[in-house]
Amino acid sequence: MTTLEVPESHLRENPYDIAKEQLRRVAELFGVDPNLVNVLQECKKAVVVSVPVTMDDGTIHALEGYRVTHNIARGPSKGGIRYHPDVELDEVKALAMWMTWKCALMGIPFGGAKGGIRVDPKKLSPAELQRMTRRYTSEIINEIGPEKDIPAPDVGTNASVMAWIFDTYSMNKGHSVLGVVTGKPLNVGGSLGRLEATAHGALYCIQEAVRKRDLRMADLRVAVQGFGNVGSFLAKFLAEQGATVIAVSDSRGGIYNEAGLDMAAVLAHKQETGALEGLRGAESITNEELLLLDCDVLAPCALEQVITSANADQVKAKIIAEGANGPITPTADEILDDRGVLILPDVLANAGGVVVSYFEWVQGLQEYFWKEDEINSKLRDITTRAFNETWRTAEERKTSMRLAAYGLAVRRVADATITRGLYP
Repeated sequence: MTTLEVPESHLRENPYDIAKEQLRRVAELFGVDPNLVNVLQECKKAVVVSVPVTMDDGTIHALEGYRVTHNIARGPSKGGIRYHPDVELDEVKALAMWMTWKCALMGIPFGGAKGGIRVDPKKLSPAELQRMTRRYTSEIINEIGPEKDIPAPDVGTNASVMAWIFDTYSMNKGHSVLGVVTGKPLNVGGSLGRLEATAHGALYCIQEAVRKRDLRMADLRVAVQGFGNVGSFLAKFLAEQGATVIAVSDSRGGIYNEAGLDMAAVLAHKQETGALEGLRGAESITNEELLLLDCDVLAPCALEQVITSANADQVKAKIIAEGANGPITPTADEILDDRGVLILPDVLANAGGVVVSYFEWVQGLQEYFWKEDEINSKLRDITTRAFNETWRTAEERKTSMRLAAYGLAVRRVADATITRGLYP
């Protein structure tokens, strides 16, 4: 039995330390009791499991998996599962904490959770991926459930992975449990609109920011880093709204055209070749170069910590919409804020996914499903309300959108904790 080797992590700073420091800053600004901070900065539960997987060649690799619950003061915990070489416990803890704030900001009755396996899913065959997922589910089966902790897709996972988790859990329970996981395929209890939900939420936030800044969508030049589920749909939606998408990128690199990319051609090329490179009429750029392009809106939709103190002063975008979790380090955040860059923080800009996951969970429990226009209308209402609450708080307290968003969220979780009290 061997352990798969993983490359050096892309994380430059400890994400859990960042999350706790953000909490302390917000608590000081919003007057949250230090005793409550002592509770909220810790994760309720963190489980580390070994995931042995039989590979196609007969060898067995032992992988490390995680499932973390940060807080359940406002309801069962909710959060994605990611398969990525850089997954580590402190990253999962940070992501779980950010999920708590995200759910609270959006007014959803969930706490935060996260999970993952430290593996490169691109190096696994479909059969290996399924065996790994089913074994991981079996290892954490006592930690998850529709009234306890509800997983969802994240980086490196998709609807098929969620279907395997749903099936494994249901087979162990002896009956189908639709509410155990969200982001499922439509034919096994998934929700219309879930696939595009995170991108739709980001789009609604950008549209509101454009209105607040008296700009026009048709005048916007946009660069999107990351061409997975979030980035590809966001680029497509922005182009449909009249914006000029000048650059997009995936994990291998990006493409750029100052006059604008034809998103239909980009999507077709990506689907046909599996890559963005080689598209006629576009020049190749690196992910690092994309972040520094002269544009109005920059949407980092890939991984954490891509904008740091090393490149923040070179970022030319006027608005940054965080499609990924934690793409800007705290030091970079301050640099950008001092330069007047409007940052739409992750807990607001990419919350569309968890909102429609909530809708899917409700539909699964009721076994009654809604129409897609109904789902998108509800998503727009919730996202717009959260944006305006955050904007108003930022203006009243003369602070950034990030601190305003976190402040609203932390206060809501703190209030729920006070109301419930400590047991015993």
